[in-house]
Amino acid sequence: MSGAKPTVEAFYDVPTFTLTFLVYDEQTKDAVIIDPVLDYDPLASQTTVEGARAVVERVRELGLSVHYILETHAHADHLSSSQWLKHELGAKVAIGERITLVQQTFKELLDLPQLITDGSQFDRLLADGESVDAGSLRIGVIATPGHTPACVTYQVGDAIFTGDVLFMDDYGTGRCDFPRGSAEQMYDSIQKLYELPDDTRVFVGHDYQPEGREVQYETTIGKSKDHNPQLSAKTTRDEFVELRNARDATLAPPRLIFQSVQVNADAGRLPSPHENGNRYLRLPLNLFGPTDDLGEPKPANASR
Repeated sequence: MSGAKPTVEAFYDVPTFTLTFLVYDEQTKDAVIIDPVLDYDPLASQTTVEGARAVVERVRELGLSVHYILETHAHADHLSSSQWLKHELGAKVAIGERITLVQQTFKELLDLPQLITDGSQFDRLLADGESVDAGSLRIGVIATPGHTPACVTYQVGDAIFTGDVLFMDDYGTGRCDFPRGSAEQMYDSIQKLYELPDDTRVFVGHDYQPEGREVQYETTIGKSKDHNPQLSAKTTRDEFVELRNARDATLAPPRLIFQSVQVNADAGRLPSPHENGNRYLRLPLNLFGPTDDLGEPKPANASR
């Protein structure tokens, strides 16, 4: 790229605490969008594109050329607006190549016979260590599993975009209790990030505003190593795994997990219309509970 420090603008989605990032080279106007959100009201079961439209308006205001829409993983707390953005901007949608493991897992767990599990819904699957050229921007791909097996961190110049792996230095890390998640893998992934220069800018996928502080989304590797409360440079692997697993055991599932995963694992595509012209999401009952809908024990072979 023409400079080692790309310009980064953030768009915060209040209901899901999610950061969408617009990353661009001010000189060449080349750009990528990372982790875009589709507005979704679960009570009305209604989607809108107001948040994504704000990103598009900014792209057009700046005269940017968006080459890729990059997903750090198949999110479990919001729906992706990647397909709408692709239609509006002509960009390609990319994700880590291990998305196929996530597709296979949730195809079985949610009984989604229509879900293709080879990743072909995405325009590009990205491997660990791969570089992606987006005009003058060069995006490095760092596999950072733990939250999900398919998580990747994107490196653009002096900045990394960590999704749900590493959060603000006053908060911690992502949870590891989703199917095929692993606190051990999370620790190893963050150690890879901690090998980067201390002044590397870190842009996080969510900010939960601990103690009611204002939204923050940028820190550095050095700050995280110094005082991340869950995983600093001094934290041992055993200490982190014990802490992370204990905390995860107290967390409720994300409120949009079922809606989000079946859309996002399908590259942000909404379900195909039925014969009556309507689209439907599949929602299981008591998947994380000990009983079925009649209060009776779940069958022994029921998926957990």
